[in-house]
Amino acid sequence: MKVNATYFQNDPVRPLVYGEAELINPPRQRLRGEPVREGVLVQPVLVGFCGTDNELMQMGRRGQLGKKFPAGTNRLINGHEGVVWVPSQNRFAIVLIRGGDSIDPTRYTEDETYFEYGCDQADGLFADAMYVNPDMLLPIPEGYVEDGKLALSFAKKMVFPDPFACMLFQLERMEDLGSAHWFRQTARRHKCSLEEAHRIAADEIFQRTVIFGLGTTGMFIGDIIRQKHPGAKLVFVDLAAEDSAKVRFALEQTGGEYIRNDFADPADCAAAIIGRLGGRATMFIGASATKLESEMAFTHGVLGCNGIYNSFSLGPTVSYDTMPFGFENHLIFGSINFRQDHMEEAIGMLAVSHYDEIVRLIDRAEFAADPIAAYEQRIFCPGAPAKTAVIWNPDYIDTTR
Repeated sequence: MKVNATYFQNDPVRPLVYGEAELINPPRQRLRGEPVREGVLVQPVLVGFCGTDNELMQMGRRGQLGKKFPAGTNRLINGHEGVVWVPSQNRFAIVLIRGGDSIDPTRYTEDETYFEYGCDQADGLFADAMYVNPDMLLPIPEGYVEDGKLALSFAKKMVFPDPFACMLFQLERMEDLGSAHWFRQTARRHKCSLEEAHRIAADEIFQRTVIFGLGTTGMFIGDIIRQKHPGAKLVFVDLAAEDSAKVRFALEQTGGEYIRNDFADPADCAAAIIGRLGGRATMFIGASATKLESEMAFTHGVLGCNGIYNSFSLGPTVSYDTMPFGFENHLIFGSINFRQDHMEEAIGMLAVSHYDEIVRLIDRAEFAADPIAAYEQRIFCPGAPAKTAVIWNPDYIDTTR
């Protein structure tokens, strides 16, 4: 079956193409031990652009995409954020992106395999149709469909379940590690049982939290921490102006504070962060994709004794001096994952959020005419919206709601 789609290929000039592509439908499984099933045909309705898409395009320019292509092809239809229509089931759905021959594809091990729709070995959503394992089509909440059409405001929010679920996973990991890292001294401070200390420590670890980088993931993790730990002190650090729409929206959502990193000397920025927190950080979340994250935390001392460093960025090298690192008892971790239950929780939380307000639309015809230019001049460029999406199939969208 041939469809119109955008797809990546290894080509230094045309790594991203819009045109006809032949769909394949290899049997896949959601988890190890479950049935291997052929996909059902779905029609993407509204699709969001993720930074991963831009990175995949750069990999195509460098000829590095071979392992990402579905077996037997030399291209990858991209797109992993959005909502689809399932004709055979007469319903809308969100695609659970990651599956495979693994106990848990978010934590697959050496003897296991995984795939990701639109990212790795499986075609994605930027197409008129795609095949999805029926076990991986998650339902949407009631109340957002009328006369067979999806409310545009809700559809915009549904470009975010993947990254939002990833942030729910991050919160879970920070709670687990914070509890384990602190509980013994917490028990002594509070003169309580070790069991009670675990619970207290999982909350106290957020008492002075830095989120270094204010993209959508930084915004999401701040929002989730606020909802789960209302006593947390949150300070965002980014390059954007204080009065920018992104900063205003993030602070409204999170109740956090903001420091613009326009300091000539990083030490001055570090001092400003510590001053705003009222002490050195108990939790430092790196989400800026720059090496300044670890330098701020370790070289300039923003991360306090017994603090946790969550290395969430892709790309920068994390380095530290082993002498203070050991004596200050820092804990560093990094993991970019989510489970299906995180995805389902994310859908519910986003449905009642205001995140549609930060999504801007690009016309499909404009995007299809020159997708590379759209990426470089509209979607992933200085001054670009916090999030861009495209209505791929207007027949299923009610633009009045």
